[in-house]
Amino acid sequence: MYGFNYYTPTKVVFGKNTEAKAAELIREFGGKKVLIHYGGGSVVRSGLLKRVTDTLDEAGIPYVTLGGAVPNPRLSLVYEGIDLCRKEGVDFLLAVGGGSAIDSAKAIGYGVANEGDVWDFYDYRRKATGCLPLGVILTIAATGSEMSDSSVITKEEGLVKRGYNSDYCRPKFAIMNPELTMTLPDYQTACGCTDIMMHTMERYFTSGGNMEITDSMAESLLRTVMTNAEILVRDPKNYEARAEVMWAGSLSHNGLTGCGNDGGDWMTHKLEHELGGLYDVAHGAGLAAIWGSWARYVYKDCLPRFKRFALNVMGVAPAGSDEETALKGIEALEDFFRRIHMPTNLRELGVSATEEDLHTMAHKCAVGVNGAKGSAKLLREADMYAIFKASM
Repeated sequence: MYGFNYYTPTKVVFGKNTEAKAAELIREFGGKKVLIHYGGGSVVRSGLLKRVTDTLDEAGIPYVTLGGAVPNPRLSLVYEGIDLCRKEGVDFLLAVGGGSAIDSAKAIGYGVANEGDVWDFYDYRRKATGCLPLGVILTIAATGSEMSDSSVITKEEGLVKRGYNSDYCRPKFAIMNPELTMTLPDYQTACGCTDIMMHTMERYFTSGGNMEITDSMAESLLRTVMTNAEILVRDPKNYEARAEVMWAGSLSHNGLTGCGNDGGDWMTHKLEHELGGLYDVAHGAGLAAIWGSWARYVYKDCLPRFKRFALNVMGVAPAGSDEETALKGIEALEDFFRRIHMPTNLRELGVSATEEDLHTMAHKCAVGVNGAKGSAKLLREADMYAIFKASM
């Protein structure tokens, strides 16, 4: 077990109709003029955006709006938001939506609070020294960005997708009403459940230090998400299942399931970032498509963890050897992905990558991690290529 710092400053307001408290919370955290940042689609059609603006109008809190956040949020919209905030004198951000709107808002907050090009932070050239404060009204349980220190942005030029982590961007508050997720298409719900699981699995499959209480919480979270993901396939309006998944999404990415280890592996995410950057696929689906190939490539180097996962999470019976048990666990998770209609390889994802594409993604991934990364197994460019190739 390693020592750790655990920091979760976000105030969570969870339950039905909690979006009505937006103005009250903005005032609590000092907001005087707000940028409401959102995607569009269901946020507008459902009336949620109007309910939020009505709440701010009644409270006398001035605001401006910026829609257009999309999956794999774009740097160009971040620049637009930075300019708008500076022009309008905005001092607080309110993201209404899922991870895309939240991550985009975080990037806008970095850009307003720091001089120079905000992409420098995502390109690892500089470190941020602040971020405009922000709150969240969550509509998609997936990324955990509502409590995390993470933001992922795609730069259109070169199709480069990069993440940046800093405690400065942790939201001041997160409003979580599970009912708001009921308008999601089934595919997006399944993508979200997959992403939630991956945030914990990235921390779980490590060769560097583990803590029994953390492992037990991680395993319980994974089992809970799997159980409720299958309930939502059959009954998408099930409030209790929505609530379980929504809270699991926050706990999976606020640092809790990584306490006591070496920080986790994160290579499944890094590999998927290249898929998302090049093909603009849904993040959760991309993770499901790449995970099995990653797992089979690294499991022998992290065998005790994969065996434990097979037994404690997937519930498989011990096989003749630890390796056989580990492989049964990998196969069992892929079977789960199929039950919730997630892909288990790139072809099922709808990606027909050329050899050149595979090499390009591997090279960009290696550049993005400064040559090598991984805790279950340290991966370099040749390893990344081999995983992409196997995922075909």
